[in-house]
Amino acid sequence: MENRVYDDEEEWFRTIFANSKKEDAIQNQYEFFVQRMGGPPLFSQRRGHPALIARHRPFSVTHLAAERWLHHMQQALDTTSDIDPDSKTKMMNFFRHTAFFLVAGDELKKQRQGIACKHAAAKPSESTA
Repeated sequence: MENRVYDDEEEWFRTIFANSKKEDAIQNQYEFFVQRMGGPPLFSQRRGHPALIARHRPFSVTHLAAERWLHHMQQALDTTSDIDPDSKTKMMNFFRHTAFFLVAGDELKKQRQGIACKHAAAKPSESTA
């Protein structure tokens, strides 16, 4: 799955991963998914608590980036016959939840930095002015 994000045809998307070592990212993602899908705690044993928002803080995790990442996850699942359809659906639900959890974390980071969130509603005092 991870090769897809590094080989994406969109330069803006590839730049998100430019400062990450591909091999490390693949190992991290594999171990995290194994752990989250009920396998042994490989990620936590090697890296500690997943702390997803903190670990993704250096990256710009926008809605567009999340959708692009989800596109790659869906393509990867579509090309394998080793996973049953019900499990694929559950995996995509998990991926979607995780992706937008990270988007929310990125928006909180920007909010704390004083950067307006693209999807934030206007404050009541702003909407009546």
